[in-house]
Amino acid sequence: MTVSLEIEHDPEADAVYIRLRDEPYVFGRELDDVWRVDFSPDEQPIGIELLFVSHGVDVTGLPQEDVVAHLLEEHGFRVLASGRPR
Repeated sequence: MTVSLEIEHDPEADAVYIRLRDEPYVFGRELDDVWRVDFSPDEQPIGIELLFVSHGVDVTGLPQEDVVAHLLEEHGFRVLASGRPR
């Protein structure tokens, strides 16, 4: 497993893609209307797509929630909720 932690922002689509691991994509799962998680052959999360990020992002329940919250904040996105103290 190779940890990647890259973030791609598409302002026009109001979306962010966070790459968690540099592994091959096998399948994705829509968690709701604004979250999608991509998985590797070993069924571990490799990426997260978030929509409507200009309104803030609730990361509660996302894979690697604390890491995702920190990465989003580092890139200027407002994190609305997470399990870690502010």
